[in-house]
Amino acid sequence: MNRNVFITGATSGIGKETAYAFAKNGDNVILCARNLEKLKEIKADIDRKYGTNAYIFVLDVTKYNDVVKFTKKILEDVKKVDVLINNAGLALGLDKFQDYDIVDIEQMINTNVKGLLYVTRQILPSPSMVANDEGHIINIGSTAGIYAYAGAAVYCATKSAVKVLSDGIRIDTIDKNIKVTTVQPGIVETNFSNVRFHGNMEQAKKVYEGVEALKPEDIANTILYIANQPKHVQISDITIMATNQATGFNIYRKK
Repeated sequence: MNRNVFITGATSGIGKETAYAFAKNGDNVILCARNLEKLKEIKADIDRKYGTNAYIFVLDVTKYNDVVKFTKKILEDVKKVDVLINNAGLALGLDKFQDYDIVDIEQMINTNVKGLLYVTRQILPSPSMVANDEGHIINIGSTAGIYAYAGAAVYCATKSAVKVLSDGIRIDTIDKNIKVTTVQPGIVETNFSNVRFHGNMEQAKKVYEGVEALKPEDIANTILYIANQPKHVQISDITIMATNQATGFNIYRKK
């Protein structure tokens, strides 16, 4: 299919596995993250395994001026983006709202909401999408955007925003052949909890005890399936949970 697929937060977890899934599918991947060394490693591995084009850019999606500069450079290099996957996101802490660190609150809002807005605002009206009357935006939300849970008021609010923003963008582009999808994973075993607990591996490990969590490749394969639908088929949103998960934090754990 040889599409150009732009993935933010591409050096770990869902973003990394999504890069491999699209590269294996024969697509060119444009990988953005903050860690250059990890980007180089993934590019070299993709080049070796699949021979497709892998472009890498160091980008912090929370910095608007950098987003403007680098998306312009990306479009100069690859001409257009066929699929934009807004994957960059994080949760920090698990405290009651009244006890939350304001730095963590701002970082979640800046990454999960503003970062998505900044990147999408640059790619959507470019020759890639609106001007070309085609394209696909896939935003990675969470079951946390549907079901709030204790200690995660701000994170849940940011992921709810992802869903509502996706719906609003879909409405605003209804006269264009542009698809907008929200993917809402439940519990996925990645580096997510390690980041949430600021590197506390023991605390992070407990999140996945007693339950067979989803794997990042499960979400990556779903994203590829969504992107591979016929032109007239738009999957607006999809929620994916582990078999022993009923809602966001309603999980059966085996003893």
